[in-house]
Amino acid sequence: MRSRMTDKPALSWKNYLELCKPRVVALIVFTAIVGMLLAVPGMPPLALFVYATIGIGLAASSAAAINHFIDQEADAEMARTRNRPLPTGELNSRQVLLFAAAIGLFAMGLLAGLVNVLTAVLTFLSLIGYAFVYTIYLKKATPQNIVIGGAAGAAPPVLGWAAMTGTVHPHALLLFLIIFVWTPPHFWALAIAKREEYAKVSIPMLPVTHGVEFTRLQILLYTILLLITTLLPYLTGMTGLIYLASAVLLGLGFLYYAVQMMRKKDNKTAMRTFGYSIVYLMLIFAALLIDHYFPLSLS
Repeated sequence: MRSRMTDKPALSWKNYLELCKPRVVALIVFTAIVGMLLAVPGMPPLALFVYATIGIGLAASSAAAINHFIDQEADAEMARTRNRPLPTGELNSRQVLLFAAAIGLFAMGLLAGLVNVLTAVLTFLSLIGYAFVYTIYLKKATPQNIVIGGAAGAAPPVLGWAAMTGTVHPHALLLFLIIFVWTPPHFWALAIAKREEYAKVSIPMLPVTHGVEFTRLQILLYTILLLITTLLPYLTGMTGLIYLASAVLLGLGFLYYAVQMMRKKDNKTAMRTFGYSIVYLMLIFAALLIDHYFPLSLS
């Protein structure tokens, strides 16, 4: 491992890729793509689809890199983040900021010039919301940080929909609502397992400020709310039976894990819940796509 005091940080592409938080960005791009595909009856225009996907993905990567820069001191103290490029000295602050600025500006230019101005503006606001409002202020200001800051993470389907239509449709807002309600139980499960690390760097995550038992209850309540929320696309006529069945089964699965967290007080169960929550979101958005292109009718 390179020393943290190195004078010549490595210029490996892998370090820059890590700045982008590729697994997180992949989920963001996936939900944005679902928004694009649901916005049109058939397949979207290929060029517009590609430009929007690249632009949204690069903007999310820029926000992730800025997050690395702002959180570098806390990252150096936490076991799960201490091997990131900045804490290890593989990259320095100037390199990270230049990289974030370059891909962020390119993303905004691409979206404004080749997609539409609405998508560019909404994407920019999402970037600012996550990289600055959440990371600089909310993260250290309130245990409700992930609830309020979750709005930025819930935006991608709206961005995708706007990219295809130039509008913010109510159905896109339902997709936003699903991710917004999903975010607290998803992240709080991780926060329970990593609460000692968050306490060490004075980040007021809910299990640090209000205790683990209270957080487990909040996860359960939010999971119930999420199950109800995911029924809205069907109840509003946006989707059909394939999505409905998927939403119910996946929601009951999430509820099972939330109940298990109330019964079992170990970090292993919390991490299993966190892992399921990621699979849950991928599958429920995949169900939206399947239902959109292969609707099932009882008539």
